Amino acid sequence: MSPLQSVPLWLAIPVAFFVVLGSTLTLIGALGFARLQSFYDRLHAPTLATSWGTGGVMIASALMFSFIEGRAIVHEFAIGFCIVLTTPITLMMLGRAALERDRAEGSDALPLDMRTRPQRPDDPPAQD
Repeated sequence: MSPLQSVPLWLAIPVAFFVVLGSTLTLIGALGFARLQSFYDRLHAPTLATSWGTGGVMIASALMFSFIEGRAIVHEFAIGFCIVLTTPITLMMLGRAALERDRAEGSDALPLDMRTRPQRPDDPPAQD
């Protein structure tokens, strides 16, 4: 008998729920990535899907393998924490790099108020 056959129903239901939830969120993010038109729109959907979709699958996996192993499995939470932490940082870096590139090229994809960098109080005055 495999360890999966010994999983009780009270555990199988939440595990199945979290797997379906995580995979559905990931699918929604992938569809958003494929459907949205601009680069800036495409940044948002996969980022949320990666974070929340990973969380659902991670919780399901931790529940299942904690029961099978008979001890708390916490290394999956460390992996999930790294994914949840690095995904928004990557989003910000990609977004800022694309914004700087589009400003340098004078792209029409940016709204008029985004085409120039805002002046900060500590910046030296612009020389014409």
